[in-house]
Amino acid sequence: MSDQKNSVRTRRSGAFRRTAEPSRLDQPREARTGLLPRPHLDPDAFGRFAERFARFMGTGAFLVGMSLFIVIWVTWNVAGPQALRFDPRWFILLNLIFSTQASYAAPLILLAQNRQDDRDRVTLEQDRGRDERNLADTEFLTREVASLRLAMRDTATRDFVRSELRSLLEEMEDRGYLRSPQKPERHTAE
Repeated sequence: MSDQKNSVRTRRSGAFRRTAEPSRLDQPREARTGLLPRPHLDPDAFGRFAERFARFMGTGAFLVGMSLFIVIWVTWNVAGPQALRFDPRWFILLNLIFSTQASYAAPLILLAQNRQDDRDRVTLEQDRGRDERNLADTEFLTREVASLRLAMRDTATRDFVRSELRSLLEEMEDRGYLRSPQKPERHTAE
């Protein structure tokens, strides 16, 4: 019976033939070995190369070098010896070189921009987290300062205590419980 699980009866012959086990989604596929080994490309290394390439294409050195290349190309193919001209009409080969360069440059520049966007997104998230922590700290300190101010209103300050003591002393003197302080008399010897 278990043998029939992996077998299928064919219509014509009525015999069982062995079929491959159906692939299961909960198990990884077995590694396939090809004729040629697959090269391992590190995406970060390729991304760094793309960024360096895009950075170089935006420099003045690249623009000057490209301009010199074009001037030399056109001059050679217009004013050079007839037998040595290799792109004589309409500069078709030069256009092909530019098209090839553009077809490689555009994706590399886009890759560099995507990597920069990813870095900017991470930086923005870190800044947002830092700002939220700073806001929470500021709100906490504001609440603490407000509670200290409220507590200070209930606390007797030195000036308050002095004024209360003075008013009590004056009240006691008015009622006659205390004698007002007088200067001691000096006894003179007669």
